[in-house]
Amino acid sequence: MAQRSKLRWVILALPLLAFIWLTLFLLRGLFSDPTELSSALVGKPVPQFTVPDIYDTSKMHTEAVLQGRPMLLNVWATWCPTCRAEHEYLNKLAAEGVYIVGLNYKDDSRAKAVNWLNTLGDPYQLNLFDERGMVALDFGVYGAPETFLINSAGEVVYRHVGDVNDRVWNTILKPQYDELMQSYQGAGAK
Repeated sequence: MAQRSKLRWVILALPLLAFIWLTLFLLRGLFSDPTELSSALVGKPVPQFTVPDIYDTSKMHTEAVLQGRPMLLNVWATWCPTCRAEHEYLNKLAAEGVYIVGLNYKDDSRAKAVNWLNTLGDPYQLNLFDERGMVALDFGVYGAPETFLINSAGEVVYRHVGDVNDRVWNTILKPQYDELMQSYQGAGAK
């Protein structure tokens, strides 16, 4: 009889335990930041690629352009309204000396992308044209905009999903970028 009583309590407790577990799981998701998507690339070298320059399609770029100094890699597209919203802020950062490389993601027309840059300003030191989105796919991009912080060794340090704005820059990206720049300059780089 004592075993039946214990079994009955276990059977009655299982739904309660499942409910508690499910509640805790859902609460964790409720208070998480959707822009904080971890990346399998953090701490690893950027993926290998070869893509054309957005202005001169006869000029090809490889992953080597993402080495040598700390930088932001900003994934953008003309069809992306949030990219348009962040573009003015990226121009401001570039004017302050932040090194930014652009990755134009799945635009159906290179001419449209070039027109966008000519009209809104070009904050990028160079701009990669990823027409089919294969480079972005290798970076694990879900959609535009996404921004990757890359160290001088060409390794991904941080991934931000969503627009770069004053709050994101000053509280998340700038402290990490400044730390990378201090190490880079301390190593004698210019």
